[in-house]
Amino acid sequence: MLALSEAIAQGTIPNAEIAIVVSDKADARGLALAKERGLEVRAVERRGRNRLEHEREIISVLREHRIDLVCLAGYMRLLSRCFIEAFKMRILNIHPSLLPAFPGLDAQRQTLEHGVKVSGCTVHFVDETLDGGPIIAQRAVPVLDGDTVETLSARILEQEHKLYPEALASVLTGLQDSQDVNHSLNN
Repeated sequence: MLALSEAIAQGTIPNAEIAIVVSDKADARGLALAKERGLEVRAVERRGRNRLEHEREIISVLREHRIDLVCLAGYMRLLSRCFIEAFKMRILNIHPSLLPAFPGLDAQRQTLEHGVKVSGCTVHFVDETLDGGPIIAQRAVPVLDGDTVETLSARILEQEHKLYPEALASVLTGLQDSQDVNHSLNN
């Protein structure tokens, strides 16, 4: 979230703004950091509700803020069909592996356990599968002798902070281009 916010502030992601930062945890570090940056924040806690009830409230909040794209960061739950349909091909996620390798939790640990020599990160559109939506961009990170989950994670995170803004800018450029084409065809 901070990398995207910084890239938008620097103009690296043109014609973009963060309308709201949402978390399912009121004490999420990301909410505090977003608030420090002057961004609007909202905690939409689960409060014992089922996934669909919870996600419907999040959808409502996002629609209230007229969100075009949803950028996930650290959201460690599968989204329901309802949520995905509400923002079809408009939800991006970042994952710390070169998908389709090592989807889900503990990707860096999986990488080390399998003896992989190259890992990395992937930005992808979210669909109903676990980290299986269409890939937007990837960046390779070498796995070094003596790497631990922590050292590999730190190097991947560095690249995630570069790749996510680049991928988002690319998606927004594509959306803008398609809107320009649609506007030209309708005139």
